[in-house]
Amino acid sequence: MKVIAINGSPRKKWNTATMLEKALEGATSEGAETEIIHLYDLNFKGCTSCFACKLKDGKSYGKCAMKDELTHVLDKLKDVDAVILGSPIYLGNCTGEMRSFMERFIFPYLVHRFLINSILDCDSTRHFIPFFHFISPRK
Repeated sequence: MKVIAINGSPRKKWNTATMLEKALEGATSEGAETEIIHLYDLNFKGCTSCFACKLKDGKSYGKCAMKDELTHVLDKLKDVDAVILGSPIYLGNCTGEMRSFMERFIFPYLVHRFLINSILDCDSTRHFIPFFHFISPRK
């Protein structure tokens, strides 16, 4: 079993990192191979909605096309059994680094489907209602 923890805190030894380390210790005690990745050590940006990950038969289908220091992390995550995300709460949400990571990690697996208003019997002001769910694009 392989487990990777993602630290979205700028601090490597404070509360968030400590909780992630304790979770990894528990996984290690059960025989898992573990690793912690500190996002603030990496130079990367969030998703730019280029949609290269969505182009069927494209060279980046199902994976983020951006190349930066997060690329190797996203490649590693394809082969793990569990991912643990940790972030302090800033202004009622996770840190900006964690948000940018989650955009790049999750967006290639999101499928956008639009349900036509007549199917849902909605009023005429709502033409489409977005419906999101996760699938593996390779299956």
